[in-house]
Amino acid sequence: MSAHVLVADDSATMRKIIIRSLSAVGISSVVEAADGNQAVNLYEPGAFDIVLTDWNMPGKTGLEVIKEIRARDANVPIIMITTEAEKVRVVQAIQAGVSDYLVKPFTAETLREKLDKHLGIQA
Repeated sequence: MSAHVLVADDSATMRKIIIRSLSAVGISSVVEAADGNQAVNLYEPGAFDIVLTDWNMPGKTGLEVIKEIRARDANVPIIMITTEAEKVRVVQAIQAGVSDYLVKPFTAETLREKLDKHLGIQA
C-alpha cells in the first residue's frame, strides 16, 4: 500500500504508536506534525491520501486543523484520533468535516478497519 499519511499529534509517543499501527498494515509513507499549526503548514491538497489528527494540540486544535484542511480540500479523508468521545464533541467534528472518529486507546485492528473503509486497504 503506497498511501501517504499525515499524522498530527502533540504526543511523540502517540505518533509512534500510530506510525507503528500504519506500518503493520503496510503504510510507511508518513509525515509527522507535532502540533496543529505544523499540520496545517504541511498539508497540501493531493499530497496526502488521508489525515489522522488528534483533537487536543497546541497551536491549532484538531477541530481547527480539520476546518483549515477542508477549506483547501473537500475530499481527503480525515480521521480524528482522540480521547474526546462525548457526543457533543463528535457532532462538532462531524460538522467541521471529519470523515471518521477513532477513540484512544485504539487497537491496530481498529485503525486498519478505518483505513480500509476510507482507503480500501485490504488487511
